[in-house]
Amino acid sequence: MRDETAVSVPARAAEYAETARATAPPPRPAGDDPTRRAERRAYAALDLGTNNCRLLIAEPAPYGFRVIDAFSRIVRLGEGLGSTDRLSDDAIERTVEALAVCLGKMRTRGVVRAKSIATEACRLAVNGPAFVERVRREVGLDLEVVDRRTEAYLAVTGCAALADRHAESVVIFDIGGGSTEIVWLDGSAALARSADPTLRIRAWDSLPVGVVTLAERYGGADVTRPVFEGMVEEVADRLTKFALIAGAAAHAPNFHLLGTSGTVTTLAATHLRLPRYDRRRIDGLWMRDREVTESIDGLLATRLSDRAQNPCIGRDRADLVLAGCAILEAIRRAFPSERLRIADRGLREGLLMNMMREDGVWRRGVRPG
Repeated sequence: MRDETAVSVPARAAEYAETARATAPPPRPAGDDPTRRAERRAYAALDLGTNNCRLLIAEPAPYGFRVIDAFSRIVRLGEGLGSTDRLSDDAIERTVEALAVCLGKMRTRGVVRAKSIATEACRLAVNGPAFVERVRREVGLDLEVVDRRTEAYLAVTGCAALADRHAESVVIFDIGGGSTEIVWLDGSAALARSADPTLRIRAWDSLPVGVVTLAERYGGADVTRPVFEGMVEEVADRLTKFALIAGAAAHAPNFHLLGTSGTVTTLAATHLRLPRYDRRRIDGLWMRDREVTESIDGLLATRLSDRAQNPCIGRDRADLVLAGCAILEAIRRAFPSERLRIADRGLREGLLMNMMREDGVWRRGVRPG
C-alpha cells in the first residue's frame, strides 16, 4: 500500500479483531486467481467526519470504479465539541473501534492504496492532534486532517457527475456534522473542456455549522416551527457572504441544487416512503421544490420517537435530521430552484477518483475485473 495509509496492525488493534471479523466480507470463492486480484488493484477511501465514520473500497472500472466493500457507522466524534472544544473520551473510544473495523476491511480486501481523512471535528478540537496520533499508534491508520477548501473540492469531485450536463450553473452542498460546504459550479458540463469538475468552481465556502453543532445549540428532540426558523435564520446569516457572490447562479439556464449528505438522502427516502433505505433508489433522485417542502413539513410534524422508529432515519439520526433540514432550507431560500438532485456519494468517491486519476488507471485502459 502506498504511504497515504499504513495497513499494518499494531498490537492494540487486536482488541478490536472480533468486531473487524464480524463485519469482514465472506471468503472469495474457490478458484479465485490471486494474479487477477492484484490486477484489479483495490483502493480505499476513509472519511472521518464529525458524525460519521465511512469507508469505501473499490476497484477501477472503464469509466469510474466498482465498489467491492463499504462501511458506515455513526460515531459522533464531535459530540459536545461546541461547548468544550475537546473530543470526549467516549467519542474517541467509539471512533477508534470503528477505525479498527475499517482497517480490518482494508487488509481483507488487499488494498494497495488508501487515503484516510478527518474533517471539522479534528480541525477544531484542541486534542485533535493527540487523537490523530493515538489512531496512528494504536490502530495503524494515518489520518490526514484536511482543510475546508480540500473538503469542498472533494465533495465536488465525488458528486458532480450527477449535475445536469446542460445546467449553466449548479450549487453543490454537503451538510456535515460540524460544517457545511457549498460550491458554485459555473458553465455546463456539456461544454467543459476538462473532465475535472473542480475547474468549473467559481466560488466556494465552508460554513462552521453542521447537524451536530446546530442540534446541540437548539435541541434536536422537540423542534417546533419557531425553533426550526431560528436555526434557518442562523444558517442564513452565515450563508450571506457566499449568497452575495453566487447569487447569479440561480438565474442561469437549467440551474439546480445538488445535495450530498445524510440529511438529503434521508429526506429523499422519507419522500419515497421506503420500508428501508435503498441507495439504488436514492442516488441520483430528482426532487421537485414542492416535494422537498412537503417532506420537511412532514418531518417537522413528527415526534422524536416517530423519527427514531422510521427505518430510513433511525435512533442515531432522529435528533439530527431536522437540524439538517434547517440548513437545507436556508440554502433553498438563498438559491431558489425548482429541482434538487440527491447524491448518496461525496468525499470518499472524490478521494477514490483522485487516487485513480493520479495512478493513470483510465489512461491505461483498465478493464473490469
